[in-house]
Amino acid sequence: MKICSFLPSATEILFALGLEDSIFGVTFECNYPPAARAKRVVVNAKIPPGLSAAEIDTAVAGYVARGESIYKIDAEALREIQPDLIVTQDLCHVCAASSDDLAAILDAYLPNCKVLSLNPHVLDEVWSDILMVGDAAGRRPQAEDLVAGIRARMEKLRRESAGQPRPRVLFLEWLDPPYVGGHWVPEMVALAGGEDVLGVSAKPSFRVSWGQALETQPDVVIVAPCGYDESQARAELNQFQFPAGWENLPAVRGGHVFPVDAQSYFARPGPRLSEGAELLSIIFSSLLTAQPK
Repeated sequence: MKICSFLPSATEILFALGLEDSIFGVTFECNYPPAARAKRVVVNAKIPPGLSAAEIDTAVAGYVARGESIYKIDAEALREIQPDLIVTQDLCHVCAASSDDLAAILDAYLPNCKVLSLNPHVLDEVWSDILMVGDAAGRRPQAEDLVAGIRARMEKLRRESAGQPRPRVLFLEWLDPPYVGGHWVPEMVALAGGEDVLGVSAKPSFRVSWGQALETQPDVVIVAPCGYDESQARAELNQFQFPAGWENLPAVRGGHVFPVDAQSYFARPGPRLSEGAELLSIIFSSLLTAQPK
């Protein structure tokens, strides 16, 4: 079977199911596991590199307003590969190429190609998508084993956080302008023992004002710009000019502002979301042990 992945999380799932030799095309963002970088890139971004957070937001908004995709699919590469299966998504047109981007290419070059679209909104749907990929690629037993292990880890987190004080958590998915995490992120915060003060489970991330963010008076701030790794998030945090009142937040006064690797552990709906929840648990647990008795 020849498989092309149109989103990094699908690439991670395919590798986790032992399908490395079946992957013939990936996106420019597919960087995990490292072997994914050796695969042929069949999806690129139209937005140039090196833009600031505000410039990226403006560029994305422009494409969306015009009804255009921010991704460019290499139709010639797909014609040469002739994949049997393409894994894509319709959840977020900013996160990855969608089925709509693919429609014309399928009609012209790939009439017999199967397309699997992943659209998870909560953790259970992410785990269900792993099973769907396993079904489509002939790896159902491997998918079931992977999901069983993930569910056991998440249940362990749930048990460990039960009955503990729950810090108020502001999860920032973007800084300029500010967005708060949605979909599975509030659920991850809750599993890890926190209370997400603005995000809404199963709903998309959304823009807020700095006034709204400051009013929440969070105990913890997680800085997780979508698509950024930890070093990029830290750089963004260090250079960003926060509004007046930021310095008075309990989280800032207590030194509880944490840049994290959103690219690996929060933004991509794949197996490593379990590691993201575990990372949050470590952060929240460290706050509890640091509190005076």
